[in-house]
Amino acid sequence: MTALAFHGKKVLVLGWAKSGRAAANRLVQLGAKVTVANRDAIKEDDDVLALKKAGVTFIENDGPDALVANTDYVVKNPGIFYNHPLVEKAESLGVPVLTEVAVALSTFTGRLIVVTGSNGKTTTTSLLGLMLQHDAKQGKVVIAGNIGTPVCDVVGDMTEADTLVLELSTFQLVGIPEIAPDIAVITNVFANHLDFHHNRTNYLAAKERVAIHQRADQTLILNGNGKDTAAIAQVTKAQVLTFNPEDQSAYAHETAGDLILNGQDLMPFDQVKLVGRPNLENALAATAAATVAGCDFEAMRAVLKTFAGVKHRLDFLFKDNGVIYYNDSKATDIEATQAALSAFKEPTILLAGGLDRGDDLNRLVPDLGNVTQVIAFGQTKDKVVEMAKQANLPVTVVENVEEAAPLAVKMAQPGDVVLLSPAAASWDQYPNFEIRGDKYVAALKKALGKKD
Repeated sequence: MTALAFHGKKVLVLGWAKSGRAAANRLVQLGAKVTVANRDAIKEDDDVLALKKAGVTFIENDGPDALVANTDYVVKNPGIFYNHPLVEKAESLGVPVLTEVAVALSTFTGRLIVVTGSNGKTTTTSLLGLMLQHDAKQGKVVIAGNIGTPVCDVVGDMTEADTLVLELSTFQLVGIPEIAPDIAVITNVFANHLDFHHNRTNYLAAKERVAIHQRADQTLILNGNGKDTAAIAQVTKAQVLTFNPEDQSAYAHETAGDLILNGQDLMPFDQVKLVGRPNLENALAATAAATVAGCDFEAMRAVLKTFAGVKHRLDFLFKDNGVIYYNDSKATDIEATQAALSAFKEPTILLAGGLDRGDDLNRLVPDLGNVTQVIAFGQTKDKVVEMAKQANLPVTVVENVEEAAPLAVKMAQPGDVVLLSPAAASWDQYPNFEIRGDKYVAALKKALGKKD
């Protein structure tokens, strides 16, 4: 990526969340003069005390006046919008606005593998990273990024012999001036986070940032079913490979139930622990990247046979009295719920609803073939009711997932699937999809008399 030198530079870290803390620590290690600006009070824990001792200034003010003269860089929390007054002031003054990942990658010299996409990127990243870690000849492999570990927390002791596997969101990508992964994977592109990106064109451009600076000796792996695949392939110099279950010419595909990679038979998909069409695509994307990385097939098989999935992402919970319960709280858009529904042939009780972003939930009607009951909640509950009526399905309205879960337990019969897959973000009722999912699981366990 573009050389970024922080030694002796004035850097304002905007936002004291996990990424801000990691960025401040790394910037100190790199010799920067750091100020942290945060809207709210910052708890003076051991980390803050150590940073203060190292010369970091903390201010409880994120207004534009917090940007002092001669600031060289602003490193903002990825979720802070670009219309934030301080960010707008920085851009008007020509001060580069970065995200934490840019700081981390400024010194990284090893092999870089990046996974991004609208849906499936966490599962794909997890599979890929675990496969490489399972292969002894790969050496040190570290998984970080949007998956939960700030990149600044792990790069300090990594060398050119090491591999960094990153999940990156568009929020992170737009704050990286230039990135050229040795292997990049784009799982899919839907119309997400338009409140941040304003339109789909900008959102797609953010995803394309993983590809536009790649070299001819690098690799870009794309979803062969994606409507943007051809356009993305045009912006890169990298070798482009595709994964597509149905396309026998794709680098990674399915033939007679077997996963095929570069013409070689890996394993039957029915031996993969993950279920459903979306996880078939995730498995193909991950194994395609692992194959390019030189990963041993036995390492891939071992991970695919044992990896049970990522929490809140079509997450198998338990089977009770013949009913199977799943938590797919991460399904914050219609496409994710469509993918989840396609995973099951069993009679399904669907729990759906959440933040109303203006989406047309009737797009889900063709996907409800195996759904027998719908439970609606949240801001979009009326839209969920209309969707159910369009599909001639019985629907019940409740307030939230805490009420939906025990109702689903009462409705369910042996052989049913109970699926929380909201097709909406959580912010109308919950701080994030993780808390929504945790509340759902806790309510299920209470209704079923299960202990943690």
